[in-house]
Amino acid sequence: MNTPTDLFYTESDEWLRREDDGLVTLGITDYAQGELGEIVYLELPEVGTSIVAGGSFGVAESVKAVGELHSPIAGEVVAANTDATENPGVVNESPFENGWMIRLKPSEELDTSSLMSAEQYAALRA
Repeated sequence: MNTPTDLFYTESDEWLRREDDGLVTLGITDYAQGELGEIVYLELPEVGTSIVAGGSFGVAESVKAVGELHSPIAGEVVAANTDATENPGVVNESPFENGWMIRLKPSEELDTSSLMSAEQYAALRA
């Protein structure tokens, strides 16, 4: 299982990365895409949508299951990965790079205390 050390992780298998410009990029983990199997449909919010912490920001549908995507932080969507919605398989191929889902402008200071490190997440999914 690929678990980059520069990311934070949630128990519901999302990852987030703090960008240099203050934005936060969200996606699903390698573990999650593996459990879902081949992703065939991805629904993401429009730019300008407000997301609440713990709230859903989209849906990933695979040949095996449908899963809601959840954001651990509140913020405004400033970008949605249209490449991934047009070619959902990119999430399976590259969940941390090309398969990112959304970028948020956090509505408050990013608090990572409720998130897991790569080591903690790997131990959870071991």
